[in-house]
Amino acid sequence: MAGFKVALVGCGGMSNAWLSNVTKREDCEVVALVDILPESAERQKAKYGLGCGVYTDLRKAIEERAVDTVLDVTIPDSHREVVTTALRCGCRVFGEKPMASSMAAAEEIHAVARETGNHYAVMQNRRFDRRIRTLAQTVASKAIGDLGFASADFFIGAHFGGFRDMMDNPLVLDMAVHTFDQARLITGADAVAVYCHEFNPPGSWYKGNASAVCVFEMSDGSVFDYRGSWCSEGFFTSWESQWRVVGSEGTAIWDGHGAPVYERVRPSAEARFSNEFDKVTPEMRDWGRQMHDGCIDEMFASALEGRRAETDCTDNIRTMAMVFGAIESARLKRRVELGRY
Repeated sequence: MAGFKVALVGCGGMSNAWLSNVTKREDCEVVALVDILPESAERQKAKYGLGCGVYTDLRKAIEERAVDTVLDVTIPDSHREVVTTALRCGCRVFGEKPMASSMAAAEEIHAVARETGNHYAVMQNRRFDRRIRTLAQTVASKAIGDLGFASADFFIGAHFGGFRDMMDNPLVLDMAVHTFDQARLITGADAVAVYCHEFNPPGSWYKGNASAVCVFEMSDGSVFDYRGSWCSEGFFTSWESQWRVVGSEGTAIWDGHGAPVYERVRPSAEARFSNEFDKVTPEMRDWGRQMHDGCIDEMFASALEGRRAETDCTDNIRTMAMVFGAIESARLKRRVELGRY
């Protein structure tokens, strides 16, 4: 491949995370910026010294600029239209999470990607952290035995302002989507059912439910438990959550700040009321660049290597099933079985 001809759609603040990456790549040329507000596109064009076209219509940008790669950095409600338009125009798409703002829209995108054969990868940047990848590797290696239970706590008082304050499900749809995806990475399993209780506690500045407790049944028989709040003041956890993963022969923990660590049962011929343990801090290998840059690098690497990205929509739809299954469970006030993809 000679190079990527890129159109970025959605020139708000988050576009900086993408433009700062792709404008440094020798194999990328940003040929179009697309936004419903031309002045937003013009501002980013000037900021990054680009000689690209500015458009309000994505299809026109693709046709006039021979675009082969679309970066979707729009709000969640716009993802279905942007992604399906780009896929049907023959482009690959790399975009911001969540994959869509409803399960029906996610399923439509998934179907169009399969229909056209064009790839759509979703930004799940929090997978690309060497600490969580080390934790996942620890679990996969059976260092703590067979997995039985994983839990994540997320408590932060986030005063964003803007669209998040008006969302119906700000925590689950906009933030827990990361933690649910991390749970899939750590456990190596997919969710098959969920019970979720969503609520908005006293003092919340969000219109929608900013707190939730979820219990997921996983495909390997383990259970993943999530407790979270985006309007919790005091004693914040990490943005990566606070994790405990329990296996048949030990437990791994990660506070979301430092390195993960695990304790494994020390073999003994003696019967004891409680075992003794060996404490281990696993070695962290170099996983490449971290977070947003790491995920974008993987997206482009997948295109160059002719494979699907780790966060391709054919995989990420399983994370979406967790998100929208949790929202549906909270609405119905009962356990909900999740679709298989």
